[in-house]
Amino acid sequence: MSSGPVLYDVAGPAERRRSRIISVVLTVVVLAAAAVAVSRLAANGVFDDRWRVLWDVPMNFAGYETKHVWQAVFRGLGATLLAAVIALPLAAVLAVVLVSLRTSHLLPVRWLAIGVIEVCRGLPVVLMMFFAILVIPGSTPLMAVVFGLVMYNAAVFAEILRAGIAALPRGQTEAAESLGMGPALTYRDVQLPQAVRMMLPSLIAQGVVLVKDSSLGYIVSYAELLRSISRVADALTNASYLLPLLTVGAAVYVTLNVLLSRLAVWAQRRSGRRRRAPVVVGTPTVEV
Repeated sequence: MSSGPVLYDVAGPAERRRSRIISVVLTVVVLAAAAVAVSRLAANGVFDDRWRVLWDVPMNFAGYETKHVWQAVFRGLGATLLAAVIALPLAAVLAVVLVSLRTSHLLPVRWLAIGVIEVCRGLPVVLMMFFAILVIPGSTPLMAVVFGLVMYNAAVFAEILRAGIAALPRGQTEAAESLGMGPALTYRDVQLPQAVRMMLPSLIAQGVVLVKDSSLGYIVSYAELLRSISRVADALTNASYLLPLLTVGAAVYVTLNVLLSRLAVWAQRRSGRRRRAPVVVGTPTVEV
């Protein structure tokens, strides 16, 4: 007998056959649309010699600081990953602090945390990067990018964790209190760990947003991937080279985001297996 409510009926043979037909039709339509788009681009001369820049550098590129396009791409990718690697753990730690203050029983502390979260969520990331350059003494473009990413994503992480805490069954808190655990100990050992585990896919998805938002460092002169590609295009002094370079940048961003998305799926499945793991209780032995 099922232990929970039935949310949907199992599809029968006719429904499965209909789903397969719809999937095949949609796949054919998408492939046809892609073929039409490629043919139109080819007719407009998009697939010409401009793509040779990816493996054959023109002579006027010799004066640039790197001697190959891919060197600039990998340098920009390294700068993007550096900003993301620094900002992500800092945003996670600040989010834990904010959500802890957000759930405090002291009204002034709670209102202060709410104000910080709402301000950081409401301001654009670029504006916070500019604030860092104007307010923080001796700030560098990397510091400005990290500051903007940390403040915005910490507020979003905090709201995700708060939603996870609110979704926990009330009985767990009551059980912890019945064992003599105070509010702080209950929050630290019961509520917060389960909220992190429950909302881990959403947290990783927001991490994908953090990686993409690092491209906004272009505006504050941070040499991330997008700015490196733009500088290469400027050094080549030919606007037609911008399309293949931007295509490479788009492929890099898509690859990073797909990898992080797969990480979120893996984390969700692993967390689900842990929750469903049976508890093996040993059979006591009786001495005769």
